[in-house]
Amino acid sequence: MNIEELYNIINTRIKNKNKNSYTNNLLKLGPKKIAQKFSEESNELVIDYLVGSKKRTIEEAADVIYHLLVLLRSKKISLEEINKELSKRK
Repeated sequence: MNIEELYNIINTRIKNKNKNSYTNNLLKLGPKKIAQKFSEESNELVIDYLVGSKKRTIEEAADVIYHLLVLLRSKKISLEEINKELSKRK
């Protein structure tokens, strides 16, 4: 799976409004909880980067990417908008 596919899965889960979806439950908790989860996952990534294994660092990086995409989606920011911004920075 790549980042675009993950972003599409997040969008699909939001559209389907599945009550058992972690994504939807996180969104229902609101911006503060989304920001908190992103911060927690980011801290875990940094810790594993400094003292953990490569495997744990990869796992935490995946968690950070997922929570970043949820954070962006909750603010109605598309990957296209992020890609445009990155293109400006070449």
